[in-house]
Amino acid sequence: MQNHRSLGLATTTSIVLGNMVGSGVFLLPASLAIYGTYSLWGWGFSTCGALLLAWVFSSLSGRLPKAGGPYAYPREAFGDFTGFLIAWIYWLSILGTNAAIAVAFASYLATFFPALAATPLYGAFAALAAVWLLTALNIWGVRAAGNMQLVTVILKLTPLLALAAFGIFHFDPKILDSAHPTMSPFSAVNTAAAYTMWAFLGLECATIPAAHVKNPEKTIPRATLLGTLIAACFYIVCTTVVMGIIPSAALAHSNAPFADAAKLLWGSWAGYLIAAAAMISCFGALNGWILMQGQFPQAVANNGLFPQLFARESRRGTPAVGLLVSSGFATLLIFMNYSHGLVAMFNIIILLTTFFVLVPYMLCAMAEIVLSRSQQRATRLGIRGTVLACLAFAFALWAAAGTGKDSLYWGTLLLLAGVPIYVWQKRQKAAG
Repeated sequence: MQNHRSLGLATTTSIVLGNMVGSGVFLLPASLAIYGTYSLWGWGFSTCGALLLAWVFSSLSGRLPKAGGPYAYPREAFGDFTGFLIAWIYWLSILGTNAAIAVAFASYLATFFPALAATPLYGAFAALAAVWLLTALNIWGVRAAGNMQLVTVILKLTPLLALAAFGIFHFDPKILDSAHPTMSPFSAVNTAAAYTMWAFLGLECATIPAAHVKNPEKTIPRATLLGTLIAACFYIVCTTVVMGIIPSAALAHSNAPFADAAKLLWGSWAGYLIAAAAMISCFGALNGWILMQGQFPQAVANNGLFPQLFARESRRGTPAVGLLVSSGFATLLIFMNYSHGLVAMFNIIILLTTFFVLVPYMLCAMAEIVLSRSQQRATRLGIRGTVLACLAFAFALWAAAGTGKDSLYWGTLLLLAGVPIYVWQKRQKAAG
């Protein structure tokens, strides 16, 4: 297997930042509109939780700088079966994320081509075009995909930061406080935190292509913490400004909150500019997650827990077969849901995907405690590190509860559905 270390700190940070700052941030003001000021508490809790989880992954990557990230650490700490379950559910989350982001890309593209929203099948084909174009780019090479990520991060952040900078002068706290949720304050904060946590998914992505990162022991921890901090500041400022410009009643029904805010400030031309930025954002996030959908199952297959076809590489050193299989499943997922329309299709997947990712987060937090005590050369955590790891676990558990009963039900069933695959793999290894 070829081993090309071509990803430096800037590119690795852009993978983390690009995968987090994707489609979610552009829709979050509408999702959070009914929670008003409670959404700020949700942001506060999710930011603290995300930083705790970023610390967990930074510490783990220093102890165990190997490819696979959220799968590799629980496997090292708890064994193959736990490792497989985490790998299975995390892979499902990647496929769901790619389908959702591709659909969001198509919905923003519909701003310029309304037929994509009017005819669901057209929108589905637009989403699939983005998936397969970026699949081809990732088959071409990891470095090409990484460079694409760096460029799209710069292009998508610039207009949104401009909106936040100018919009702050039009911010009205009374508008932000105009929402009156019907649920209790605790439930409102819990649900808002679950929604905002969706925006932080991807903070662990620097740990997955570790085999391609230069000096991974230092680069991955730095990229993880730096990317999470930048994203947190960006999210809170931008979404709060939009929620303080558009009244909550109107914002809750907006399909393009940032574009609508830009129209109020500068006119229709600005709305199109922000819509274009949203398309770039989705495209960049989709590129980063498609990179993950090849790198992640390859790492698992190299350890013998996924079928070996995921480990096969092309002549350019990329996991081409794994990329094709994963994009094939994402295609199937899009076609299964295209009749619901673009926005509904996107919403169906978000909370379930969040649950999928929070399960590996919880076990990674516990793996940090186990690995710190089991590795001879590792530095022991001490009381402070143990408390931080436990807080990260508690936050992930609390956020998982906020995804709702349906997500917990279907997520658990899909997690257990992977057990026969593990049994088959074990049988194949025993027969070999």
